[in-house]
Amino acid sequence: MKSPATDPRLARLTAICLALPEVTRQDHGQHASFLVRKKTFAYYLDNHHGDGIVAVCCKAALGENADLAAADPARFYLPAYIGPRGWVGLRLDVGEVDWDEVAGLVVDSYRLVAPKRLAAGAGYTPTS
Repeated sequence: MKSPATDPRLARLTAICLALPEVTRQDHGQHASFLVRKKTFAYYLDNHHGDGIVAVCCKAALGENADLAAADPARFYLPAYIGPRGWVGLRLDVGEVDWDEVAGLVVDSYRLVAPKRLAAGAGYTPTS
């Protein structure tokens, strides 16, 4: 298991998140959370509660989390504790990661959590 500091998946996720207005990152052992004005909109989870999964977890629109998990259970899942509260996990440890898809989930989550003025200006431009 890589340490979070050296995991290129976390580095890429961090770049996406920190490109959004007023975002900060907090590290918690193998995990990281991304916040806008003290409200969490994304988590990087590595083996959360021993589940063996590396994923990004984001807030989703009402019912969207369950729809994503049902439509593609090999990649999406409802994370422990926060899944029932509208969050969805996207695995970063199976297949090739579609970073534009990750960015889309992150930006949508940011828009659900951020104050309206900040959310209105949030967007993502793919880098490669």
